[in-house]
Amino acid sequence: MPELPEVETTIRILRKKILGRTFVDFWTDHYRIDKKIKGLKIKEIRRKGKNILIDLSDKKTLLVHQKMTGHLLIGKWKKTKESWVSQVKGPLLEDSMNRFIHLIFFLDNRKMLALSDLRKFAKVELWNTNKLEKAKEIKNLGPEPLNKNFSLIKFKQAIRSKKGKIKEVLMDQNVIAGIGNIYSSEILWQADIHPLRKTNKLADEELKKIYKAMKNILEKSIQLQGESFSDYRTPEGKKGHFDTIRKVYKREGEPCPKCHTIIKRIKVGQRSAYYCPSCQLL
Repeated sequence: MPELPEVETTIRILRKKILGRTFVDFWTDHYRIDKKIKGLKIKEIRRKGKNILIDLSDKKTLLVHQKMTGHLLIGKWKKTKESWVSQVKGPLLEDSMNRFIHLIFFLDNRKMLALSDLRKFAKVELWNTNKLEKAKEIKNLGPEPLNKNFSLIKFKQAIRSKKGKIKEVLMDQNVIAGIGNIYSSEILWQADIHPLRKTNKLADEELKKIYKAMKNILEKSIQLQGESFSDYRTPEGKKGHFDTIRKVYKREGEPCPKCHTIIKRIKVGQRSAYYCPSCQLL
């Protein structure tokens, strides 16, 4: 599932490509789209946690949560008998992960905003902006980890507000917004903290190391446009490059970059956690 860096990459590119454009029409073979979106102008594009929020005229907001395999694309497509085919050469046409088009918004400059979603789990909803801000899925989100106001003190308070294993707490969207399975593993490895450590047993210095690692890794991943070893692609159809510096996630059986001990994988709350048994002691 796209996490904070992937979603942040998406909104930054969308701002450059479609801000100020108007929705003329749409096509879908799966999603329920409110017809009221026709004629609405894109005023702002922002992110809350893993949610993409496209603020429109008439006090409406289009919410997109890409879920497991969804990603938004900007381009031009032509309908064939079997599928939509990109008219833009390059990754939009050549990368198979960009071919699962199930939703297209037609814009007033003849460009298209499409959703490629292999498993069709993504959420796409048109909201009244005021109601969306009060909705539980937005209102209950924790603080943004890269917000300048999210200090070390606030981070410690957030982590200690929730009892449990640090891996699970980092992924709890009501504690901190945007971190998922990939980056929680990377953060804890960089901080030398075992994923099963209990939050109430972590010392101040250990929390400081997690905080610094969190900021460092998320910022680096945004610079590299996210992680694309699986389904995620940027709105231009390109892969992100965080994979070039990924240390432990999906590297079970490989040597730890720090000490060369073999990386292990365990289950934490039905999710896989990757760690070094020498660097990250329980």
